[in-house]
Amino acid sequence: MRVTMSELKLPVCSSCGRPIPPHERGVRFPCPNCGEVIIWRCPRCRKMVNPYKCPKCGFEGP
Repeated sequence: MRVTMSELKLPVCSSCGRPIPPHERGVRFPCPNCGEVIIWRCPRCRKMVNPYKCPKCGFEGP
């Protein structure tokens, strides 16, 4: 069975909004404030220390 790109749900970086493909080493963690939302960060945004914002509680972090 083949999976097409339209069927594949990739995680999206919480900083830049870019999909994180399986071959990249993204990181995920619960929001440090509310703990209800999973924050995804791509390697580029982590390296550049780009800010992210929780869509639920508005917490902003590096």
